[in-house]
Amino acid sequence: PNTRFIDNAVIRMIADSDTVNDRMAARKLGWSKYPELIRTLYNQLAATDYFQAYMSASESSFKADAALLATFFEKELQDCPMLDDVLEEQSILWSDDLGFVLTLVIRTISNMRQSHADVKMLPEFKSDEDAEFVKTLFEKTLINYNERLEYIEKFTRNWDVERIVFMDNLIMATAITELVSFPSIPVKVTLDEYIDIAKFYSTPGSSTFINGVLDKIVEALTEEGKLKKPDGD
Repeated sequence: PNTRFIDNAVIRMIADSDTVNDRMAARKLGWSKYPELIRTLYNQLAATDYFQAYMSASESSFKADAALLATFFEKELQDCPMLDDVLEEQSILWSDDLGFVLTLVIRTISNMRQSHADVKMLPEFKSDEDAEFVKTLFEKTLINYNERLEYIEKFTRNWDVERIVFMDNLIMATAITELVSFPSIPVKVTLDEYIDIAKFYSTPGSSTFINGVLDKIVEALTEEGKLKKPDGD
């Protein structure tokens, strides 16, 4: 029998990786509860031309093993309703992050070498500063949330602030925190980021509403001297 797929060196390295297994154990992750998903994905892979070419190649190599997996993650998982259902069962946020996660998985596979003793995982954050930024942004938004809502209410007089979608309030409150607490971030960068977040996570029309309110808030914060940004920002 053709055991090339079973003998795939990249799959074996991942399966034997202390780094991968330790992280899975710490987060209590695993696929043993989803045999139907695994069966479906394997059958989907086995039916592809690139899998048939891999299995029938005259020679095997670590590079070919890695290429097979990278292609699988690129082509088969982005649009897989059964996988989406499994991810949402574990966290409602995971399905939204799938595209980004697949990019990181493919990058990790591309960086693997047969000489490596273990899988070299990409860091959770680009730098310690990024991790500290997220923590500080969250903490300051949480501590000052009611104050932020009161400030938002001044610019939504025709709206009942309690009836504004919770996600809209959260997005605007976090944006205000970033505006006043992180002077090195240009105003336009902050506004563009949170408008994009609204498009992705909130209701239709929310991005337009949030854009209008944040424009007024930026103007008011500037007049009040609360917006300390470098010249030109």
